[in-house]
Amino acid sequence: MFKVIIEEKAKKDIRSLPPKDIASIISRLSELAKNPRPRQSKKLIGSDEDYRLRVGNYRILYTIDDKEKVVVIYRIRHRKEVYR
Repeated sequence: MFKVIIEEKAKKDIRSLPPKDIASIISRLSELAKNPRPRQSKKLIGSDEDYRLRVGNYRILYTIDDKEKVVVIYRIRHRKEVYR
C-alpha cells in the first residue's frame, strides 16, 4: 500500500473544480494508494518517475517513490491547461 500525498497546488486545483468532477477525482486518488501504476496511467516523457492519469477532461500529475512507498500528487488540471 502506498501513501498518497497531495501537494498544496493540487489541493487548490481540486477546490477550483466543478463539484461533479471532484468525486471522480477523489475516487481515483484513493485508487492510487493501492496501485500507483494503473493501466490508464502514462509515464511522462523526459522523467523517470512522473506519471499522468486521465480522469475525464482532467489530468492528475504525480510522482512515485517506490523505495518510500509514496505517491505525490502535484497537479490536477484541465487537459488544455495541465502541461503549460
